[in-house]
Amino acid sequence: MSAMEGLPVDMRAFHNEVEGHLLAAAAREEARAAAACFAARLDRLPEAQREEVERLFAAEHLALARASWQRTARRGQELRGEYEAVYRRLRARLPAGLLLGCALLVAADLVVLVSIQGCQASLPAGFLRTSIRLA
Repeated sequence: MSAMEGLPVDMRAFHNEVEGHLLAAAAREEARAAAACFAARLDRLPEAQREEVERLFAAEHLALARASWQRTARRGQELRGEYEAVYRRLRARLPAGLLLGCALLVAADLVVLVSIQGCQASLPAGFLRTSIRLA
């Protein structure tokens, strides 16, 4: 069970919005930290060039993160569509399976009933009455 299942739709949207902002802020901070770490190794560059490298590295890092998120979201939508299609097929097959099972059960009952009536027809006329009294 997720934390959002019981929330109204507008609260879910708000929750998603806040979560998106927090993820973006974390990604920006991660990009800045990675850029600072990378630029620190370039100690021969003047400060202005190192800051430019840091800015470009952070921007590239964010672009890669954004592309990764978009691929993940796209794949999630694809999977959702696939799972919904499978679920619809299963929901369509369930009543058909139940009807088939009921039809087989009725057919088996009819076969048993016909075979019992066929056996009764081949027995002597008073046989069933005699056997019922004995039981």
